[in-house]
Amino acid sequence: MTLKIHIEEGAPPYEQVRAQISEQARSGELPVGHRLPTVRGLAESLGLAANTVAKAYRALETDGVIETRGRNGTFVAAAGSAAEREAAAAAQAYAERVRRLGLDEDAALSAVRNALRAAYGG
Repeated sequence: MTLKIHIEEGAPPYEQVRAQISEQARSGELPVGHRLPTVRGLAESLGLAANTVAKAYRALETDGVIETRGRNGTFVAAAGSAAEREAAAAAQAYAERVRRLGLDEDAALSAVRNALRAAYGG
């Protein structure tokens, strides 16, 4: 696993760690079941605070990309198909929510486009 943190970039270091691990898991560079470094070990190798890496790991676990198995360590849990299932479930929940709120399809799609632009920096 190779991660590079660019302090001069606008993205916070924890987000850079999260995004790089997520992308490497999605691409298969980090295969399902691959054991990740400990929070302290990764923090030390990147020159970051342990809390920064812990925040990234928590976000990745929430996203279903990694799983923590107690004292056994942290492992890559999701490949592309699992991430796609998670995205589909989130999209379904969103669609149900905006319908209950009374938004029409155009307004709902506009909100999604704006959110995606913000998330992907576009």
